[in-house]
Amino acid sequence: MFKTKKQPKIALCFIINYEHVLYKEELWREWIEPNKDIINVYFFYKDLKKIKSRWIYNHTIPEKNTCHTSYYHVIPAYIAILNFALKHDKTNKWFCYLTDSCCPIISPSKFRALFQQYQNQSIMSYCKAHWNIDYHKRANLALLPREYHLANDPWFVLTRENTIDIMKFVVNEPELCNLICNGGLANESLFAIILTYYKKLQNVISKTTHMADWFRMSSPTSPHLFKEGNKEDIQFIDNFIAKNDFVMFIRKVHPNFPDEILRKYICDKDNDDVLIKSKNRTFTSDNVVNIHNICHFLIGIFIGISFISFYIIFNISNLLYGR
Repeated sequence: MFKTKKQPKIALCFIINYEHVLYKEELWREWIEPNKDIINVYFFYKDLKKIKSRWIYNHTIPEKNTCHTSYYHVIPAYIAILNFALKHDKTNKWFCYLTDSCCPIISPSKFRALFQQYQNQSIMSYCKAHWNIDYHKRANLALLPREYHLANDPWFVLTRENTIDIMKFVVNEPELCNLICNGGLANESLFAIILTYYKKLQNVISKTTHMADWFRMSSPTSPHLFKEGNKEDIQFIDNFIAKNDFVMFIRKVHPNFPDEILRKYICDKDNDDVLIKSKNRTFTSDNVVNIHNICHFLIGIFIGISFISFYIIFNISNLLYGR
């Protein structure tokens, strides 16, 4: 008998503040529904009393697990929500970090297929720091060894193993962690630094998971706000999806951005058909179990046929030579 294997799951980890809403909550709920068997939802917040949505409220982490954060110092929120999600469900294998202005930009079936294929790999774009570390104090990189002069996308997908690495670093290397975090905007470097520290960054898929338009910035520190759904917005989204195989979400999306445009991408069946072609299928443990069962079945048939053949031959021999 085979033991039933628990279904691996995805933790959607939302960090919300200010208005304490999820701008595209209705779309999120529609999108999650087909995959609710493999998705857990968590919300980090600043003030529980400001949350008006019953759905969001029902998925908040306990108030005792929250902490103070600010725009330049958001790492405590990351740590708090991942720590809770790690302990809440041990089957959580992917941890997707999200904001109130994020929205899915691929179909539920494509999201599920990506998870099934890459559940054992983190997906986070990283590179050498692209700013003057002696002038900008971001993450205090100038105070760190050269191999840690790194940048990473602030919103990404981590495996359970790498999420545990983050927690281990916070607990075991508090001085180094605080030095990085005190530099400000540490979420744009800390995670690449930690995985380099544990010599695991090379195993991370360095691809973008959260689409953002940094060419039309809404402020000196923020990407474009998708609000109008105009020709430029649609063209950017189309081009980005075409060039980025691992994109799953879009940020920043204004509440007024047309839902019908987002639904076009969320319900895109053509991309699903391409995705599930046999050349993209993976050899998972479920495949092994299925093949094992098929082999047992075929062996059983072979034994049965052999027994029947022997019985027939034996009886024919008796008729011909025996009495």
